[in-house]
Amino acid sequence: MADESCIFCSIINGDIPSAKVFENEHVYAFLDISQVTKGHTLIIPKNHEKDVFELREETAAELFKAVPAVASALNDTFQPEGLNVLNNNKEPAGQSVFHYHLHLIPRYGSEDGFKAVWEEHSSDYSTETLQQMAQNIADAMNG
Repeated sequence: MADESCIFCSIINGDIPSAKVFENEHVYAFLDISQVTKGHTLIIPKNHEKDVFELREETAAELFKAVPAVASALNDTFQPEGLNVLNNNKEPAGQSVFHYHLHLIPRYGSEDGFKAVWEEHSSDYSTETLQQMAQNIADAMNG
């Protein structure tokens, strides 16, 4: 189901042009206009699903089925040193288009224009705290 106000739904419908990389009945992949690095590609479900919290299992299965093929094509085409698969969910996490999407960002070295910053906080959590957190998550998954 499309959302008329969604730019990605408009791209899927052909109302807005895109540089298509791949398409099947469930998934559409195209070059991101920002090109954070050369070959930066977005993979989106054709169904409008806002974020990972609304993503149906069937949609996720179809979407992630396409990821290795698109990633391999990027690898064969550009021979990057690596590849980031990135997804932002909700505005505080950096989501700016509210149609679920994955970024495939080829990496060409430390000066390629993409910076991911990870801070290590292992000293903030004891083994017992980690076990309790894991149990809380498992309990939430089991209802």
